[in-house]
Parts: sequence; C-alpha cells; structure tokens
Amino acid sequence: MQDFVNRLWYPKADAHIGYRGIKWLLTPLSLLFWCVSSLRRLLFKLGIKAAVSLPVPVIVVGNITVGGSGKTPTVIYLIELLRAQGLKPGVVSRGYGVKIDGVKIVEPHLGADSVGDEPAMIVARTQVPMVIGSDRVSAAKCLIERYDVDIIISDDGLQHYKMARDIELLILDGERRFGNELLLPAGPLREQTGRQKTVDFTIVNGEAKEGEFQMTLEPTRFIPVSPRSELVFEPIESVVAIAGIGNPERFFTTLAQSGVAVIKTKAFEDHQKFNLAQITQVTGNSPVLMTEKDAVKCRDFAKENWWYLAVDAKLAENFDQQLMDKVCQVIAVKQGNRDVV
Repeated sequence: MQDFVNRLWYPKADAHIGYRGIKWLLTPLSLLFWCVSSLRRLLFKLGIKAAVSLPVPVIVVGNITVGGSGKTPTVIYLIELLRAQGLKPGVVSRGYGVKIDGVKIVEPHLGADSVGDEPAMIVARTQVPMVIGSDRVSAAKCLIERYDVDIIISDDGLQHYKMARDIELLILDGERRFGNELLLPAGPLREQTGRQKTVDFTIVNGEAKEGEFQMTLEPTRFIPVSPRSELVFEPIESVVAIAGIGNPERFFTTLAQSGVAVIKTKAFEDHQKFNLAQITQVTGNSPVLMTEKDAVKCRDFAKENWWYLAVDAKLAENFDQQLMDKVCQVIAVKQGNRDVV
C-alpha cells in the first residue's frame, strides 16, 4: 500500500498512466478536502473560532505534507538550542496512534504503546517536560501548570489553529518536497503550497532553495535497542535494516553511505507497531539495524544484536541567531503585556 501511495504522490517522469488516471479520479475528493480545511482556517482568521493565546512563546514545528520530513530531530534540536540559551522548553504533541482521554504526561518510563513513538523518543533523548493530547491548548496549559517551562514547542501542530502560535517552522523533505502538489487524497498535501510563504522559517531536510534553511541529519553512533545489551556494533557485520518511518529509503541510504554491510532492507508503514515475531520473520537471527523512532517500540523484546542509529540535526548558525532574535522579540512582547495587566 505504501509503495502505491508513493508512486501516486511522488511520481517519476516515467510514471505509469494508470497512476495519473487514479490521481484525477481522486481530485474531486481533494477539492472537498480543500473546501473543508480552507473554511476551518478562515473561521480562525476572522475570529469566528477563537485561537487561544498562551502566556509563554509558542513555536510550532510542522509540515504541510503527510509523512516524515524530519520534524522529530528538529524538535530535539530546538530543545537543546533553547536550553543552551538559558530557556526552559516544554513540548506538546498529539501522541499519534494512541487513544488518550484528555491529556497525558509523557514520563520517561512510558513506552511508545502508551504515548506514541515520537513522544517516547523525544523524552527518552532529552528528558524534556512533555504533554500529549488531541487538544494541544489543554496539553499546553497542563505543561505550564505542572512544570517550570517558559517556552513551548508544538510538535506537528501547524494545522492545529486553535492554539495561537508566535513562530512557525515548516519542515520539508528535500527529496520529495511537495510531491505532485495536490491535496489529500490525490496528493500528499495537508495545505496548499502557498502556506510556505506565511511561515517564519522553512527548514529543508536535504538541499534547500533560496530563503530556506538546510538541515542535515548526521549519524552519531550505533546504540543497542535493548537496555540489557552491552554488545558493540561492528560496521563490517552483515545486517538487516528495517524502518517504519515516513521515508525509509533515506535511512537505508544513510546506512549505505556509512559503509554498513546491509544484506537486506525492509520498509514498514510509518508509525508501525512492532512485535518480536514480526521482526524475526524478516530478519531471522541476523544483526538488525533500525531507526531511533522504531527502537523505542522494541526495547522490551529486543535481541542483544539489535541496534539503532542515532542521528543529530545540524543547522547553520544563522538559523540559530535568527530564531533566537525572533524568540527574544516574542518574550519582550509577552512580558510587556503582563506588565500592562
């Protein structure tokens, strides 16, 4: 199914005519999607539906395409950057794939099955205060009440207009960009490409264009998936690579460029829920490499010869400076408003 969707949304020059036909058959549904989403955004813009402002700055990290683009590494990068500047960030997120009544605090010991893979990964890596829930305003208020945070990062919150935001970051996959530039379901877009012009920063995971900031994901180290394993990964080993992320081929390419001897690859659906039998059916007893996001879902049953590749986002210093300048401006305005009150 994922391969079919990729061929439809991200066509190559020699795309089969059948895919083009399916695309146009789905176009009326895309028009309906546009009507509904545009009306919703207009209601917030006109103030008919109220956006809730928070007493601390809010940075929204998101995309206008379906699938992975590098949002989670960007959120981790922002957490570390803001901390280095003396701020105390907290994070809110939807908690994709888990059912939550109200809001839920993401504790470090909680697994991906109860909080979602991306929140589990973010907290495991950074220990940041984080609250998840479908209503990000309620999640943000809980974060402010329970923790000493002075700035909030909203993970994948670009289309959650109920929560007012001060800074918007749009994350793009440099290889796929906007695909066929059609809205769901005929294409991968949640919003039209013109939305890029309204955000404060566009970060591209890959090759950036003028006015965009390039981000690279740099491999750092191979870490055992199981907390009980002490085995050290040797790059000369022949391994099976698996990935349940938005763009698995990017991960497989990274391994190849790192000189890892990959004998087999297996791409799963994004946010795939794993179990031991499912993975061993593909990998047997071979050493396994996976992404960090997949690893948080496999910690409880991982074999000793399973590792994940940790990666760090890298951005230019001029991005750091421009973002912090914007953050300082927002802080000054919010503090000024409190002084008036």
